[in-house]
Amino acid sequence: MPLSLLLPLMLAQAGGFDLDNPYASALPREIVEKKAEEDRKRREERAMSEVTLPSARSNTGCMSAVETDPRRSAELARTALADAIGRERVRAGLCLGVALSDLGQWDDAREAFVTARDAADVDDHASRARLGEMAGNAALAAGQPGQALGVLAPAASDAQAVNDPSLTAAIAIDRARALVAVKQPDEAAAALAQAREVQPENAQAWLLSATLSRRQNKLIEAQTQIEQAARLAPRDPEVGLEAGVIAVLSGNDTAARRSWNSVLAMAPESEAAATAKNYIVQLGPEAPGPATAGAKEPVKP
Repeated sequence: MPLSLLLPLMLAQAGGFDLDNPYASALPREIVEKKAEEDRKRREERAMSEVTLPSARSNTGCMSAVETDPRRSAELARTALADAIGRERVRAGLCLGVALSDLGQWDDAREAFVTARDAADVDDHASRARLGEMAGNAALAAGQPGQALGVLAPAASDAQAVNDPSLTAAIAIDRARALVAVKQPDEAAAALAQAREVQPENAQAWLLSATLSRRQNKLIEAQTQIEQAARLAPRDPEVGLEAGVIAVLSGNDTAARRSWNSVLAMAPESEAAATAKNYIVQLGPEAPGPATAGAKEPVKP
């Protein structure tokens, strides 16, 4: 069987990516989950600093308390939420959502973020967009893509109202994840196109676009998109892994080997490197170069 046909089967059997989830890329599942956790932490920290609240100090205190004892923080935030009004209600809902996220209680976290969003001033589009994005991510983590789309749609409108390219792109990427989960790949591709348009330097948008194009068998588009991702994030092992998958499916084993070897060079001790090494083994021995291809064995005396 040609390697271009064998590799997708090998990847799926090895847990390299989920056949129903193009956003797993060519990465081992544990790396995908680790990156998702890192992204969530960054969103929480940014929300704490940017959502309009009574004081920056109260935001920082909330985040520190959650990191120390999320269960206790959830109890305190829930108590505060019962009597809070106005901006204090935004703060309490945000703290509660962050604490519940740390506890993995995603449905309750989504409800808390929505409560905080609804308590924000209707003209405070930045806060409403940020809180809506966090609610959408909680819904995605809970395996509820339909609910995620429901809260991400108004969040996208709020982000556009304040002309925030970074936030608009992030929400578009989250919408794409949800649309893939509900099996609407064309709509997901459109959402990723929006992310690339508003934030052309967003390497993740280009990488996910390449992955989705590859899964739709649009290999020419996938190649163009992964090349842009590589220009923006030349040392991201995830980009190197995906570039190799696209290359091998396009029949270019030499380029695939080069991409996967670059992963070994960039992060030799990583899980990504272990995956790349496995792919290289599947390629088999490298073909001899032109200088040695026609050489004859020496005559033995």
